[in-house]
Amino acid sequence: MSNKLAIGKGISVAASEASGASAPALTATDIRLGENLPRRFLRMCRQAGRRSKAADSTGMDLTGQELLLRTLLLRRLLRRHVLASGEETVGVLLPPCVPSVLVNAALTLDRRVVVNLNYTLTAELLNQACLAQAGVRHVITSQKMLERFPLQLDAEMVLLEQLREKITPADKLLAYLEARWMPVCLLERFLGLHRIQWDDLMTIIFTSGSTGQPKGAMLTHGNIGANIEAFQQVLSLRASDVLVGVLPFFHSFGYTVTLWTVLSLAPKGIYHTSPLEPRAIGDLCRRHGATVLISTPTFLRNYLCRCEPEDFKTLDLIILGAEAMPRDLADAFEQKFGVRPVEGYGTTELSPVVSVNIPPGREVPGREAGLREGTVGRPLPGVWAKVLDEQTGEELPTGRQGMLWIRGPNVMKGYLNQPEQTAQVLQNGWYQTGDLAILDPDGFIRITGRRSRFSKIGGEMVPHLRVEEVLRQVLQLEDAENPCLAVTGLPHPTKGEQLVVLHTGLPKPPEEICQQLTQAGLPPLWTPSPENFRQVEQIPILSTGKLDLQALAQLAEELFSPAATLPSERPTGSAVPPEDGAA
Repeated sequence: MSNKLAIGKGISVAASEASGASAPALTATDIRLGENLPRRFLRMCRQAGRRSKAADSTGMDLTGQELLLRTLLLRRLLRRHVLASGEETVGVLLPPCVPSVLVNAALTLDRRVVVNLNYTLTAELLNQACLAQAGVRHVITSQKMLERFPLQLDAEMVLLEQLREKITPADKLLAYLEARWMPVCLLERFLGLHRIQWDDLMTIIFTSGSTGQPKGAMLTHGNIGANIEAFQQVLSLRASDVLVGVLPFFHSFGYTVTLWTVLSLAPKGIYHTSPLEPRAIGDLCRRHGATVLISTPTFLRNYLCRCEPEDFKTLDLIILGAEAMPRDLADAFEQKFGVRPVEGYGTTELSPVVSVNIPPGREVPGREAGLREGTVGRPLPGVWAKVLDEQTGEELPTGRQGMLWIRGPNVMKGYLNQPEQTAQVLQNGWYQTGDLAILDPDGFIRITGRRSRFSKIGGEMVPHLRVEEVLRQVLQLEDAENPCLAVTGLPHPTKGEQLVVLHTGLPKPPEEICQQLTQAGLPPLWTPSPENFRQVEQIPILSTGKLDLQALAQLAEELFSPAATLPSERPTGSAVPPEDGAA
């Protein structure tokens, strides 16, 4: 039996190897494309009326009416004072909060392509790899944000505080009339939302490339809309649900699930600027009666240690991604808070959700059970998964490990201005995830490893090649003929993964090297710990001259096992690589 499996309307489908049947996809009818996300947003705000729709930890709490009114007012200000008529892409530099929700909604209603910027990156990366690629001329931000992240960007910075001063009584009156009294069908046509097509870009989300240079995943209205509709079909979100939004909107999970799921469906969203502040998040959840939390195991451990049972007493759905969920974490969280986390899976390029486990309280009557711990669940409706042999490209039967490929309406349009990179991961509508997986006969996906050169640390993708590049720069080894160092990842009990550096000899202590990495602009999350350096005789290389990733990972596991020799017992050698370093 082939392992090409999908879930269509909640039913597992297995295509025979001989049939050659193409993968099904959600059609325009399935996701009600006639009601694209901006149009759904108008209707949901009207339906919500005076019910609270979006709130944050600063005390802002907007009803559906207020959310729509302020969005239309902001759109009017941006058009008059900031954005030119042909300006397609607009940058946003804001954390998850109600003002950020308003900015994203206003730009999308104005049919602009939103580029939420990763404020944890350096200004150099943002300027060269993000703003320049996307043609961003304006970045909408706030004074508080610039005080916290004083980035010097090659774009005009538009402060929300200054825009607020430009509001006139006429602006307020017109926005009020549009939000409260203009029929939705006329408002849609006035805004031009009826002209939005499936393939029109909605956002560009930058993800680190294999070299550490961000790549812009182009996600369309159809991509995001199909993903939200499929997500809704399996989890049955309702008006009484309250989604916790702590993931930044420059991450696709934050953008799709905690931003546009809230804006286009019935649930309420509550937001906090950082997922690393458990007490503030616990207080927010307690005050607003949170029911749905999307997070990572790393963040959940912080909540387990620092939040009280009362904080999460209303939660009934916790979905974890980015890292494997340790069973002991799930047990401890369930024991303290009375709700057991489940795992899901996705990537930026897939808009992002691919699969999710469905806990008993969220199962739809008449559908198969959707929970199997140790897996990341079944694919969403309309999404297909298959596993191919890494060497031959042959499709493998269920139960065999290979490279995971995904097809469906959630597959990105491509990487911005990078056709070669796009061609490497997109083939005939299928996306190569870079993850190794096993599909079981019931359609559940089990992630078993990763072949791409990244580590997921605290839910963030950290590129090994970029770390290696900066290491060579600070050690002045750019011209070394043979590989003398390599970076790989190993599991970490609380952060998901950790970076380790294998080397053939260093000219200075690891502590000094780590300080220089920080001085060179490497983000703290990307900087290995000094105790995670190990000397080896040679770096494993394939006969083709490429790094042997599998041998590198195995060597790292051996060196960092409890029985391995401690770093202090190993001599520090020369930075000159051995003559026979290339295998």
